[in-house]
Amino acid sequence: MKKNLSVLLLIFLLIIPPLAYSAASSEMLKEYMNKVLEVLRNPDLKGEPGRKVKREKIRSISEEVFDFTELSKRSLGQNWNKLNPDQQQEFIKLFKSLLETVYADKITSCTDERIIFKEEITLSEKTVEVPTVIVAKTSEIPINYRLLQEKGRWRIYDVVIEGVSLVNNYRTQFREILANKTPEALLDILRKKVGDARAN
Repeated sequence: MKKNLSVLLLIFLLIIPPLAYSAASSEMLKEYMNKVLEVLRNPDLKGEPGRKVKREKIRSISEEVFDFTELSKRSLGQNWNKLNPDQQQEFIKLFKSLLETVYADKITSCTDERIIFKEEITLSEKTVEVPTVIVAKTSEIPINYRLLQEKGRWRIYDVVIEGVSLVNNYRTQFREILANKTPEALLDILRKKVGDARAN
């Protein structure tokens, strides 16, 4: 009996960590979503001035929850090591600016959508995927968030929209560019894209 009890306690202790991690990751994501929705639904932020304020607030929130360094490394994959340290840092900065601008622009018009959270999927000891569904008036969009735990904190390193991974999508584009061009040429392309995105 004592032996069985010890085995049960051991199993219980082994089960607790992933359950605790899952709860923490989902709660972090829900908190992030609520902050974004609060900005989007703010009645004082109207017209173009309000839209610009929304953009900046959403960018600020995204910096708290997205791991842009990890996202950058995974998006370049094996090509990451083709960039020298200075180029790597500039790539992270440019890629972050591009993603924040595009992401903020796409969601500033959203106000009435609902978010449904589904059961998490454990990918590894330190990574999970949180499936969500954005419910709009005329459609439902599945968006899965992949999170990595570092130093006791969960942060997003990839977003899968309708089955398409953000990381994989950009990795394909960057691989094609670096197959024929230098890392500096890739940075030039990103500089132009960031400049164009900010100008619009």
